[in-house]
Amino acid sequence: MSTYPDEPGCRPVDTSIAAARALAPKLGRLQRMAELAIREAGSLGLTADELAARLELDRWSIQPRTSELRRKGHIRDSGQRRRNATGKLATVWIAA
Repeated sequence: MSTYPDEPGCRPVDTSIAAARALAPKLGRLQRMAELAIREAGSLGLTADELAARLELDRWSIQPRTSELRRKGHIRDSGQRRRNATGKLATVWIAA
């Protein structure tokens, strides 16, 4: 049986479990899209907000993919920070 990061993570709450099950069939495609966009950004990298905008997806759908890709060793924290939509500093991700 696969586990996180190969399957969506969830909390032990019925709504979280249902959301993870609904996302599971799309997870690989979303991870590939996110990784490709980050690779294409090169050393400039992307924050989760920038990644979501580039992919024209909701931030809440794409941000968890950065955690999964980091766990898999496909992307890494560049050490750079940029402000996100809320004005807070956000991690800039680059390809590993």
